Amino acid sequence: MDFVHPVSSVIPGAQGQVLAVLAETSAELNLRTVARLAGVSASQASRVIPGLVDLGLVERREVPPSSLFCLNRENEAARLVVELARLRDNVLERLGTAAAELPRPPASVIIFGSFARREADRTSDIDVVFVRPDEVDPDDDAWTAGIDRWRENAAATTGNDIEVIDIGLTAAVGKLSDGGQLWEEIARDGVAIFGTSLQELRDMADA
Repeated sequence: MDFVHPVSSVIPGAQGQVLAVLAETSAELNLRTVARLAGVSASQASRVIPGLVDLGLVERREVPPSSLFCLNRENEAARLVVELARLRDNVLERLGTAAAELPRPPASVIIFGSFARREADRTSDIDVVFVRPDEVDPDDDAWTAGIDRWRENAAATTGNDIEVIDIGLTAAVGKLSDGGQLWEEIARDGVAIFGTSLQELRDMADA
């Protein structure tokens, strides 16, 4: 999935680009502003927007000599567009919930890389650190099966390949303190979706 442009990747062309702009703001915009923000020409926007108004997704208010447009957030189809625009946040929530349901809950699950930086497109892997409680053996069958199941569910949820780093809690704390470029990136960009927060892990590293 393209998480940078989720709306226009599902609704192609100028229509998707216009809807993506309107989904990101509650402000009323004139046609030229919509076109500029959407990266389409004014003529393209002028062809697309009337159809969206007719469908009820977009509201038009006349302010002579121009018209102002905004997404009709009471419209059910428009609400789905808004949910699509929020896809990344919704995915993070689902992946965190799935981690909480594992038979061997991790100490922490951290998303990093392009997805954490809001840069993940359809070609991007989603990079994840599973921090294993120290009392759980890395070869524990329930633990490894849980990660495999989570990875499969995450791939189905996102449409992207999932890359997992499996590391013990004490080792992860040490890596965050002095683990090289990769762990500097995790500390800087990572998003904890379950368990111990990155700040708490960093505090443990500094203790």
